[in-house]
Amino acid sequence: MSLSGTRIEVMRYVGETIDASIDQFLKPIEKYWQPADLLPDTTNESFLDEVKLLRESCRELSYDYIAVLVGDTITEEALPTYESWLMDMEGIDQGNPASSWTRWIRSWTAEENRHGDLLNKFLYLSGRVNMHAMEVSTQYLISDGFDIGTGRDPYRNFVYTSFQELATNISHRRTATLAKQAGCNQLSKICGVIASDEMRHHKAYKEFVTKIFEVDPSEMMLALEDMMRKKIVMPAHFLRETGVKLGETFAHFSDAAQRLGVYTTMDYIEIAELLLQDWKIDSVNGLNDKAQRARDYLMALPARLRRVADRTKIPALEYPFSWIAA
Repeated sequence: MSLSGTRIEVMRYVGETIDASIDQFLKPIEKYWQPADLLPDTTNESFLDEVKLLRESCRELSYDYIAVLVGDTITEEALPTYESWLMDMEGIDQGNPASSWTRWIRSWTAEENRHGDLLNKFLYLSGRVNMHAMEVSTQYLISDGFDIGTGRDPYRNFVYTSFQELATNISHRRTATLAKQAGCNQLSKICGVIASDEMRHHKAYKEFVTKIFEVDPSEMMLALEDMMRKKIVMPAHFLRETGVKLGETFAHFSDAAQRLGVYTTMDYIEIAELLLQDWKIDSVNGLNDKAQRARDYLMALPARLRRVADRTKIPALEYPFSWIAA
């Protein structure tokens, strides 16, 4: 099948399957977990005892681990930026609340909203975090927004979300494993359930790209090439603290994640490689000459990135984050 019109027509075509995507990739609200299910219950007489046990379980978490968990929390809490960005895509009729894409974005946002809420409450109870400093960084990140190079183009946006949702899945899975190793089983479960959400979301956005490749292969290939040439930046790439330049804190957060092995340069490369395989980039048909050249670039990219990664050194020193309590 081929659609020769605009991206709006392609979005309309893909949007015809959104109702099924909501059922497949998102969970029913009444039947799924909420943050309160994974935290001490304030209505129980044992609440304070449970909080004491929670705080004790967090004592063995390393400095870098707390820094990464705070950075992950701030990233999740900048959700207003992500929803407004998706709602602004070409082909989204946000003035029509019954439209398929509007329903998807709002339902996805509602599911994502629990992540920051849950992690924030856990960190508050842990006693390991300067909550005021963390909240300042969250407000800065929402205020500063982000510039991820997609514009209003749904093709580029869906490349980004396909990549980023898998990256967050990896990060949360790794923090879950490290928490369990440190004896913090409650936090391990929290990170694990969030990771599960992120994987389902990744599969949804990846499926949207697959459908676009079916009807507009050349333009989808060019959009993918453009995003990979720019490099997929993380949604918190403007992360900062009081008195720190825009994005400077993110660099230190990223270093901590690399030291922990939570999210590394090799993970970035392996995600890129996996997406090329899942979208069967090597065998996409119907490409024009420009898109053929884009495919050649993409197929050679993982090897090129690995050569660069071999020369990358991770700073060994811990940065004094304002978020971490003395």
